[in-house]
Amino acid sequence: MNTSFDEFFQSEARMFLITAIKVALAEDGSDLTSAALFKEDDQANAQIVAKQDTVIAGLPIIPLVLEMAGGGCKHMLNVDEGEKIGPDTMIAALQGPATVLLKAERVILNFISHMSGIAELTRRYVQALDDYETIVLDTRKTLPGLRYVEKYSVLVGGGQNHRKNLSEMIMLKDNHIDRAGGIFEAVRLVRSEYDPCPPVEVECRNLDEVMTAVQAEPERIMLDNMTPDQIREALSNIPETIETEISGGVSLDNITEIGSLGADYVSVGRLTHSAPAADFSMQFITL
Repeated sequence: MNTSFDEFFQSEARMFLITAIKVALAEDGSDLTSAALFKEDDQANAQIVAKQDTVIAGLPIIPLVLEMAGGGCKHMLNVDEGEKIGPDTMIAALQGPATVLLKAERVILNFISHMSGIAELTRRYVQALDDYETIVLDTRKTLPGLRYVEKYSVLVGGGQNHRKNLSEMIMLKDNHIDRAGGIFEAVRLVRSEYDPCPPVEVECRNLDEVMTAVQAEPERIMLDNMTPDQIREALSNIPETIETEISGGVSLDNITEIGSLGADYVSVGRLTHSAPAADFSMQFITL
């Protein structure tokens, strides 16, 4: 992992995180069940336990949820963020008002289950490329409102972020290129519009587009949904001064073959849009 939780969740990212937690708590509404059975000062102890092998992600969210759920709780983490853990591992111990712990329970589990699932899947893709220098990237195929949460989880799993929003990089796709009248003109127009201009990436679907993109000299060329043979030919025509990225149809079944082709990056939408949630439970020791 190349950044810490606090380093990642600053400014805009922190605002989106806090908003996501608030929305999650608000979705649950009032906990009428717990309010009827417990007094406000009733104390409880609980443990969060993993029910499967997984890379753990999202631990720093636990105290944030507890505080926003009502506060007055203590927590102790038993593992490190990004650690590979096995089933029956106790990852955190919690103590505090029973009503707060019960209100926070599902929200905490939802976050760490989703985040750990992404981190675990990312780790598998990264490990499949251990013998190659190609870097695994995520995409913008994320759940609305959870992009920063999901992209942080990719970092925990050892991947890298592509772009968090539309302003971090100029991405020229077919609609933009058609509007401009061609790749070369599209690159020229965006570079004349912004000073300084963010990095420019051109999405190419065939060798003809690659050759035109090379002449336009963007910072990166994306090879979209090409066959391995097409990718090899394209890479042989792209100078080292231009970064290369493979995208489209990437899975665990073909990631190693793709890594062997020698591109700088491979972007994988599955890291976020198809990662299965890891399984955790919160077990109450005293109520």
